[in-house]
Amino acid sequence: MTHEDYMHLAIEEAVKGIGYTNPNPMVGAIIVKDGKIIGKGYHEKYGELHAERNAIASCQESMEGATIYVTLEPCCHYGKTPPCTEAIIENKFSTVVIGSKDPNPLVAGKGIKQLEAHGIKVISGILEKECDAINEVFFHFIQTKTPYVVMKYAMTADGKIAAYTGESKWITGQKAREHVQTSRHRYSGIMVGIGTVLADDPMLNCRILDGQNPTRIICDTSLRTPLTSKLVNTASSIPTYIATACDDVAKIQPYLEKGCKILSIPKKGNHIDLQILMTKLGEEKIDSILLEGGAALNYSALQSGIVNKVQTYIAPKLFGGETAKTPVGGQGIAHPDDAYFLENKHITLLDEDILIEWEVKKKCLPES
Repeated sequence: MTHEDYMHLAIEEAVKGIGYTNPNPMVGAIIVKDGKIIGKGYHEKYGELHAERNAIASCQESMEGATIYVTLEPCCHYGKTPPCTEAIIENKFSTVVIGSKDPNPLVAGKGIKQLEAHGIKVISGILEKECDAINEVFFHFIQTKTPYVVMKYAMTADGKIAAYTGESKWITGQKAREHVQTSRHRYSGIMVGIGTVLADDPMLNCRILDGQNPTRIICDTSLRTPLTSKLVNTASSIPTYIATACDDVAKIQPYLEKGCKILSIPKKGNHIDLQILMTKLGEEKIDSILLEGGAALNYSALQSGIVNKVQTYIAPKLFGGETAKTPVGGQGIAHPDDAYFLENKHITLLDEDILIEWEVKKKCLPES
């Protein structure tokens, strides 16, 4: 087997941690000696042992002279767990093969230098693109301290997210709706606007068995979320934030009593400032957000420049209707050249529906 073959196996290990490691990266490790795999492991949960130490713990024989394949540069600092470079050195590995370099300033090449200083051969950049791809959230968060935002919506083939009556259940089929739940499990936060809360009274939980519920965030400038809503009444069991410009202590108190956390965010125009909200959510260690808002919030998010990826579920049906809502509302752009450009598409077939995922290429800078 080649370096690439073993790194593919390490990636398979890494993605077993989807949804459980945030805000840490997903990492997998494979240990090979004399052409045989003698250990493997992955970072299973935030705060627990890293992939390298789990792989080492799985070995039943000496690792002296072995090679360890790891999808991300081993850490070399003390955090919630001791440095992985220390364990690699202690067990006398001869070679470390790395996929991605760690952009974390606490690591950022220091792990490689430490290993080399102890006579260990380091080979880096093996399947780097593939290893980078599984940690797009971590790379963004560790460098910006703000959440990686994924704007998700389902629409018909003629670009409608609801009929002219407002009815929207269901646009896509069962398989596509199940796929949405995997995103709710993967990303650490889910955000909607007050319009969605008032119209749908959603739960915004993850419906996968043993899945992770995302932290729920409501953008509610004037604090109009009903105290009887599902989100408020389950806030004691699922973390729920309300981002608002309201500073009325008496009005805020009932939400606090029900377990909601209030984030005081200043206005920008008629709505809360989404960039300031992202900074505050980053401080709360929310590294990623699935944006499931309506057309108004989607436009505001694009306009503020916070969107990193777009997930578009397309159903093979037509609604029509001049007044039927489209995914992005607001005033819109004046000229085609001012569009929000998307790139690096990835297409997934979900029975009769199609999911297209893009990265946002051009972000609109906030108005001065």
